[in-house]
Amino acid sequence: MKRFRRLRKTKAIRSLVQETTLDLNDFIYPLFVVEGTGIKTEIPSLPQVYHFSVDELVKEAGQIFELGLDKILLFGLPEAKDALGTGAYAMDGIVQQGIRAIKAAYPDMYVVTDVCLCQYTDHGHCGCLSADGTVINDETLVLLGKIAVSHAEAGADMVAPSDMMDGRISFMREALDAAGYSDVAIMSYAAKYCSNYYGPFREAAHSAPQFGDRKTYQMDYHNRKEASRTVRADLEGGADIVMVKPALSFLDIVRQIKDEVDVPVAVYNVSGEYSMLKMAVKTGIMNEMVIYETLVSMKRAGADIIITYFAKEMAIQYLEGKWS
Repeated sequence: MKRFRRLRKTKAIRSLVQETTLDLNDFIYPLFVVEGTGIKTEIPSLPQVYHFSVDELVKEAGQIFELGLDKILLFGLPEAKDALGTGAYAMDGIVQQGIRAIKAAYPDMYVVTDVCLCQYTDHGHCGCLSADGTVINDETLVLLGKIAVSHAEAGADMVAPSDMMDGRISFMREALDAAGYSDVAIMSYAAKYCSNYYGPFREAAHSAPQFGDRKTYQMDYHNRKEASRTVRADLEGGADIVMVKPALSFLDIVRQIKDEVDVPVAVYNVSGEYSMLKMAVKTGIMNEMVIYETLVSMKRAGADIIITYFAKEMAIQYLEGKWS
């Protein structure tokens, strides 16, 4: 009889033959920066996730750096919005302020920035609009290029375009190179699905569309083969890392993409996934180790990088020796 239990008998042997490992280096921690000072306000739909003013953002960066987390993804919430999202590419914009402050205090912190317009437009869509309310693809590319360059000028190490406009990666790569930022990397939201799991984020980022939805530019979650086409196009455009978003309901897509490409694959463990697990733990339906198990499933599916609001909590668990 084949006895599989021989290699499960003790913790020592289980750890020896463990196929998938999770490490703090796998994580990117999303943070939200807002105008003002002395602000650290918990987001109701995202427990233990906060809006930070720049001064408080720097404090948070210091805390996570000491925990062993050295990679963040920065989102900004401007005071004022307009039709073209001009605050997104203003040199004194809120994200640009956040980048400079973090880099001044913690130069070894790796800063990734979200490149999109939805938080900055008064209509909440990810691009500029035509008279009939349609998101205009090619005119939006010009604005996205300006955002990426402004982030690079402020000191960003990597930009992460989440808009899902066609041709954005090649346009952005050319804009960065032309401005002298050929060393700034691009992590593309290459397979970003139009998902109901984004609800809490839209509250956090104040980015819900004021009309319609994003189905004309984000991917249809019924589709699998399309992900291969969008990833391939972004790699041809110059993406350094490709992302699948959301993560938990799209692990089949993660495995598919991992098998097809030879660049790092990221997943975004999105707000709805985070909030569901936090609620399950809070109500006692599951214990806190379900979070670790869920993140391991993303690594097992093929993710090299996990963007997750759980990163700080996981770092604390790791230091307390709870991972097993």
